Amino acid sequence: MQAGNIAPVDLAQAAIGPGMAVFTRYVSVLDAQGKALTVREALALINETLDTALAEQEGDFDADSRWALAWFEQYGFDEGEYGVALVLSTAKNTSIDGMRDAGILVAKSGKVRLLKPDELPADWNPAADARLTGWETVHHLIRALNLGEVAASAMLAAIRQVSPAKADAAREFAYRLYSISERKKRAQDALGYNALVQAWPELLKLAQVVAPEPVATQESLL
Repeated sequence: MQAGNIAPVDLAQAAIGPGMAVFTRYVSVLDAQGKALTVREALALINETLDTALAEQEGDFDADSRWALAWFEQYGFDEGEYGVALVLSTAKNTSIDGMRDAGILVAKSGKVRLLKPDELPADWNPAADARLTGWETVHHLIRALNLGEVAASAMLAAIRQVSPAKADAAREFAYRLYSISERKKRAQDALGYNALVQAWPELLKLAQVVAPEPVATQESLL
């Protein structure tokens, strides 16, 4: 479904369809204990499985981004205690100072919070970023998309020049962030992630037009 670029706002409903189709093909549907499975229970299982599938993609993200995802799930863009952030950074094999230098959070007066897309620097250049993160790519793309598809496609092209893997993972990242935002009832945050996924095919098409020819490296040749 993600390969088909289904909008995050429609993903849960789309996942329910195949699951509910089971009930139309069989006289009864049983759970693992052999008891009749209700539609309500089936819906809960489908939503749980969808969330698990999206969470499994986090293993492909860098350490800073995995920290940011865990923090975002708990606090969103609100402030949290520095001590909690520090413990989480140790668990995710990163550091608060490093992520502050990377430009994804602010830490002062014993508090930590993630930067919102509109707080990110407008002159950001991924090629000059010594600590490029997946979290940054998603939110700089959203910041640029607020200015229009042309600006966002130019940003996508610039990111692809530096790290094609992080650029390509941005869409999956947006799916995960939308899922968290929707579950936590953060409608305003969810809008940006949904918009990025919906615009993705057009951004890719425009990015191919504005992108310069990549410089061949030993890695790409291999």
